Amino acid sequence: MSDSPADLLITGCTVLVHEEKERIAFREDAAIVVRDRVIASVTTAAAAEDMAALERIDARGQVALPGLVNCHTHAPMAALRGLAEDLPTEEWFNDVVWPVESNLTEKDVALGARLACAEMIRGGVTCFADHYFHMDVVAGVVTECGMRAHLGEAYFSSQGPQGRERSLEFALGHRGAADGRITTALAPHAPYTVTDADLTATAELARAHGLPVHLHAAENRAQTDTSLARHGITPVEVLDRTGLLDTDLLIAHGTGIIERDLPLLERTGGRTAVATAPRGYLKFAWPDTTPVRSLRAVGIPVGLATDGAASNNSLDVWESMALTALIQKSTEGDPRWLTSRQALHHATLQSARAVGLGESVGSLAPGRRADIILVDLTGPHTQPVHDLAATLVHSARSADVRTTIVDGRVLMRDRELLTLDVPAVVRELDQRLAALADRSHGRRIQEYDT
Repeated sequence: MSDSPADLLITGCTVLVHEEKERIAFREDAAIVVRDRVIASVTTAAAAEDMAALERIDARGQVALPGLVNCHTHAPMAALRGLAEDLPTEEWFNDVVWPVESNLTEKDVALGARLACAEMIRGGVTCFADHYFHMDVVAGVVTECGMRAHLGEAYFSSQGPQGRERSLEFALGHRGAADGRITTALAPHAPYTVTDADLTATAELARAHGLPVHLHAAENRAQTDTSLARHGITPVEVLDRTGLLDTDLLIAHGTGIIERDLPLLERTGGRTAVATAPRGYLKFAWPDTTPVRSLRAVGIPVGLATDGAASNNSLDVWESMALTALIQKSTEGDPRWLTSRQALHHATLQSARAVGLGESVGSLAPGRRADIILVDLTGPHTQPVHDLAATLVHSARSADVRTTIVDGRVLMRDRELLTLDVPAVVRELDQRLAALADRSHGRRIQEYDT
């Protein structure tokens, strides 16, 4: 079948590849051949010159990267961007976000998810891990727009057993949907909003049904200190006691992970991963950031994330990559730690592993799904290129992504979105804003009390 035309041929680009021992390297003047939604080969531009293809992209002057993965977000919260500003965490939740979220309709969730997916596609994100309500609606948006996603229906213990049951029902009903682009997880909110009994039940369900778990834990040091004061154990030790560390677990944030947690995490053998979203930590003035160096030393993958646009104002994983590199240097007092190549590794293969897709996406190699982005480095802010990795991490911007491809399908070409109508989404969202932002009812879906 190799003599038949390729489905897609990308030529003339520089390709980021993962070499032995997972080092980052670049192949210049290369070509990527895609067949049946999969990368068939990464070869030279010369070898591909006369190759037949149903669709060709001339990518001279561009760098081909694996599509970026946003390892933890709340996509529909794009509808709440800028609504709760300059507030401490407790006020942010209790006074604005949780009262407003009590207004959410399925229509709001769909509009927010469409806006978020458009932003992520334009920023070179091909896959995102989402943790929110009305997740069946988000799954519909993912199916419609062509992205890849790892989705979990969030629940609180205050919802009663129905919340946990809905999370399971969604996970079982939607895994493998959208031609396999959707994977699913159970999604308890956090140890401070979900009881130990519910966490234990979730761990049992995860093991029984072969499902991963995605939750917030040890988000900040205050949560860890409060847990120690109230219960005598850390949030990570709660996860261990309830059996969640025996599942395939994705922990959001983890800036409150402390030294005594590390042996427990190490014993998971890499089945636990952590997602870091540094911009939000700066905005909330949290004293710590995700301890990436300590986590990597005990074999825990750390993926990059943005959190929701209500706290981060952006779904820009490029910014998360640059901030992670810079904050790690500052926190560790070591300019040699988290080099540009290490940051690119976190943005690609480690992020894919964090969401359970390390065998199918995260690198550009034969047999991997064709999730590819093309980045234009011809702008003045990216020239000259002395160190390509440093240019990508510290000079390039999300707006430099020219083309975004998922499963071999072009979702954006030359900055034009092909699967989403942003002006229509914005028009509809504008009509909903007054009702959505209303807090006069005095309700809130939950109490933030850590």
